Amino acid sequence: MATDYDAPRKTDDDLNEDSIEELKSRRVDKSASSVDVDETEQAEGFELPGADLSGEELSVRVLPRQADEFTCSKCFLVHHRSQLAKEVGGLPVCTECAA
Repeated sequence: MATDYDAPRKTDDDLNEDSIEELKSRRVDKSASSVDVDETEQAEGFELPGADLSGEELSVRVLPRQADEFTCSKCFLVHHRSQLAKEVGGLPVCTECAA
């Protein structure tokens, strides 16, 4: 692409003014395209602390510990063997607890 070196160049002030005008026009466009959201519908998905969940049923499939996993003696979480940092008193400790 050819460059015309004789053409007047924009100064930093001109560039700043252009970008401010562009930002203002974008802000006006975004506010015009906003969607009305029903607050009651949005609030139905939130659970408050201490809410009564006794009527809820959860179904989770629990897998037994696999041959390549261990239970950390500090945090009692099941980790893969690659997370084994050391053994303290013959009990395995994960890298997170060893740090």
